[in-house]
Amino acid sequence: MTMTIKVYEVNREGSTRVIRPESEVTPLEGPEFSHEFPACECLACAEGAS
Repeated sequence: MTMTIKVYEVNREGSTRVIRPESEVTPLEGPEFSHEFPACECLACAEGAS
Protein backbone atom coordinates (compact mmCIF):
# COMPACT_ATOMS: atom_id res chain seq x y z
CA MET A 1 0.00 0.00 0.00
CA THR A 2 1.41 3.39 -0.93
CA MET A 3 0.57 6.79 0.50
CA THR A 4 1.08 10.29 -0.84
CA ILE A 5 2.92 13.04 0.99
CA LYS A 6 3.33 16.74 0.27
CA VAL A 7 5.65 18.90 2.35
CA TYR A 8 4.83 22.57 2.77
CA GLU A 9 5.33 25.39 5.25
CA VAL A 10 2.85 27.92 6.56
CA ASN A 11 3.93 31.37 7.74
CA ARG A 12 2.21 33.29 10.52
CA GLU A 13 0.00 35.13 8.02
CA GLY A 14 -1.35 31.77 6.78
CA SER A 15 0.39 31.75 3.39
CA THR A 16 1.67 28.34 2.29
CA ARG A 17 4.75 27.44 0.26
CA VAL A 18 5.36 23.97 -1.17
CA ILE A 19 8.72 22.57 -0.06
CA ARG A 20 8.35 19.19 -1.81
CA PRO A 21 5.58 18.43 -4.32
CA GLU A 22 3.20 15.52 -3.75
CA SER A 23 4.88 12.14 -4.22
CA GLU A 24 4.14 8.49 -3.44
CA VAL A 25 5.85 6.83 -0.49
CA THR A 26 5.72 3.34 0.98
CA PRO A 27 5.15 3.37 4.76
CA LEU A 28 7.32 1.32 7.10
CA GLU A 29 5.89 -1.69 8.91
CA GLY A 30 6.93 -0.09 12.21
CA PRO A 31 9.02 2.85 13.39
CA GLU A 32 12.77 2.64 13.00
CA PHE A 33 14.68 2.50 16.27
CA SER A 34 16.05 6.01 15.71
CA HIS A 35 12.49 7.42 15.68
CA GLU A 36 11.69 6.21 19.18
CA PHE A 37 11.87 8.60 22.12
CA PRO A 38 14.64 7.71 24.57
CA ALA A 39 13.70 6.60 28.06
CA CYS A 40 13.05 9.50 30.44
CA GLU A 41 16.00 10.23 32.71
CA CYS A 42 14.36 12.81 34.99
CA LEU A 43 14.73 12.33 38.74
CA ALA A 44 11.04 11.46 39.26
CA CYS A 45 11.13 8.67 36.66
CA ALA A 46 14.52 7.41 37.79
CA GLU A 47 13.19 7.03 41.35
CA GLY A 48 9.98 5.36 40.14
CA ALA A 49 7.61 8.07 41.40
CA SER A 50 3.91 7.22 41.08
